[in-house]
Amino acid sequence: MGAGTAALAMAGAAVPLSPAAAGDRRPHLPSDRELARSLPGFRSRHARVNGIRLHYVSGGRGEPLVLVHGWPETWWEYRKVMPALADHFQVIAVDLRGIGGSDKPPSGYEKKNLARDIYELVRQLGFSEVNIAGHDIGSNVAFSLAANHPDSVRKLALLSVLHPDESLYENRMLQRPGMGFNLWWHAFNQVEDLPELLLAGRARYLIDWMFDNSLFDLSAIGRRDRAIYAREYDHPAAIRGSNGWFKAWHQDVVDHKDYGPVTVPMLGLASFLTFDTLNEVMPTRGTDVRVELVEGAGHYFVEEQPAAVVDAFIQFFG
Repeated sequence: MGAGTAALAMAGAAVPLSPAAAGDRRPHLPSDRELARSLPGFRSRHARVNGIRLHYVSGGRGEPLVLVHGWPETWWEYRKVMPALADHFQVIAVDLRGIGGSDKPPSGYEKKNLARDIYELVRQLGFSEVNIAGHDIGSNVAFSLAANHPDSVRKLALLSVLHPDESLYENRMLQRPGMGFNLWWHAFNQVEDLPELLLAGRARYLIDWMFDNSLFDLSAIGRRDRAIYAREYDHPAAIRGSNGWFKAWHQDVVDHKDYGPVTVPMLGLASFLTFDTLNEVMPTRGTDVRVELVEGAGHYFVEEQPAAVVDAFIQFFG
């Protein structure tokens, strides 16, 4: 699919699902340990923090840079940028509680608590201060870390979205034809019980739909990578856990009311989909803010334009 077709898809036009043949959906897939070792110098590890077992992948040297993934992905979202960033930073890519190699408890998905998971992890690793970048849900968590533990954050990058606030309730569930993208999953992921029944064993269909409708270049997240993500979202515990990130938005909105402007330097990165929003709102959320456009990509631009992300991170965090 070319850029024009992708832009139409993200504006609301229908795009057929990618083939999800049985052989595609159930290939032999490497473990997290094997995936981490496929990136030079990286290793898969676990830490006991904030009452759970948290999975992370680390490598490189230099100042610590924590990377927090979005939905429906895992730490693997950053696979294309981690090796280059490891030449400049000690990179720590985390699986949020609720998905991947991390525990999936029944509660604790408020962004303030997910930030506490990260805070205790970096303390356990021996760091008093870190750089942190988050995409999508990970951006919610990264901002919450800076808001609740300001002394632990050196610089902060928010990718695509901001922390939930009252404006969340103004999002339209149904757009007029040609007027925008229906954000149906925001509500679907807050429904009790039904997502587990519909998605268990079928997560690949959801994965394909999200990427097929949010990428300029479908090959940027290929069949193998989609299968890796689908494996982690394919069972009820992970569906409930990742849905917990969305269900917690109501409390996140309440918590945000107590947050003042973040005083550490902040970078906003966004594609054309959310650039205008970040450019308008981010300066009200911090005292030292810059916002940059990532061209030639949709929502998942870490995988579509990894070189642009690496350059932006090195210039900002370095």
